[in-house]
Amino acid sequence: MESHDADVEKMAKEAFIDDHFELAVELYTKAIELIPNHPQLYVERAQSNFKLFNFHEAVADANRAIELDPSMSKAYLRKGTACLKLEEYRTAKAAFQAGAAVAPDDSRFTEFIKQCDAHIAADGCTVADSDETTSDANTAKIASSLNGLTIDVPAARPKFRHEFYQKPEEVVVTVFAKGIPATSVAVDYGEQILSVTIDIPSEEPYRLQSRLFGKIIPTKCRYEVLSSKIEIRLVKAEVTQWTSLEYNKDVTVAQKINVSTPVQRLPSYPSSKHNIDWDRLEAQVKKEEKDEKLEGDAALNKFFRDIYSSADEDMRRAMQKSFVESNGTVLSTNWQEVGTKKVEGTPPDGMEMKKWEY
Repeated sequence: MESHDADVEKMAKEAFIDDHFELAVELYTKAIELIPNHPQLYVERAQSNFKLFNFHEAVADANRAIELDPSMSKAYLRKGTACLKLEEYRTAKAAFQAGAAVAPDDSRFTEFIKQCDAHIAADGCTVADSDETTSDANTAKIASSLNGLTIDVPAARPKFRHEFYQKPEEVVVTVFAKGIPATSVAVDYGEQILSVTIDIPSEEPYRLQSRLFGKIIPTKCRYEVLSSKIEIRLVKAEVTQWTSLEYNKDVTVAQKINVSTPVQRLPSYPSSKHNIDWDRLEAQVKKEEKDEKLEGDAALNKFFRDIYSSADEDMRRAMQKSFVESNGTVLSTNWQEVGTKKVEGTPPDGMEMKKWEY
């Protein structure tokens, strides 16, 4: 068995050297099935996925290698270079910094950290290519080296269904996995990445790897493992309406809330549960914003959170319905006004509404 494992790994390396990256991924996958806790195999498959532009898969493989061996500097290098391609510059920098800590003599980490700093400052430059290279292809050599070995790699299929819904300030992702212990669940966040891994005994781990529609604040995100599901709460970096969970380069990010709409003037609205003095609340929020020197989206986001946390059920329903139906341009607290009709969008002056097809 050990000889057979070594043969598969050797053929995978030869496939990679000869630029047969898809075959390399298949062979490394077969080798991982035979030796599931070998970090080097995940590192090598990560590089093969990188060459195929499967950057999310490369990050997942690098994360698994790091879990198995936190001292493996090459795993941090693989994760960092893949995150660079995904424009996850802060996540990439963190990976390179961790790699530099375990391999301080490797100058590549220093150079990549400088690249990340430049990208973070510019916020939108083209990412640098990895310094790994390969030789010319040789199909005949790989075909002859297989020696009749049958490679049967099953298609990767999600074991659990997932869905999402959103509020103005957060996105809630639900993975319907029943009876999973919390120790078997790992959730990782990037600036625009969600990574969910569920380890299942005697089975391949379940992985959900998504480049998200918009950016999030990783330090504020959280998740909870319940008896029938895993609930993940992603805090949006901006108060916008996402048209999907995953990023799509053909879809423009939805408009921010227009502060010139009725959200500016919030009347006192008596509730059967509370009597909220909106004028007083608005004055208090403005004072806190001034004291904390909040500006722009940060101040607006805090104002909306305060309103939502103090509202009753009808007011929250009105806020959610008006925000979603108007594509993020109207935010009403009056359920009697918006509950029986569709809320039409109100674009800012000088702009026009567009209906996105998805």
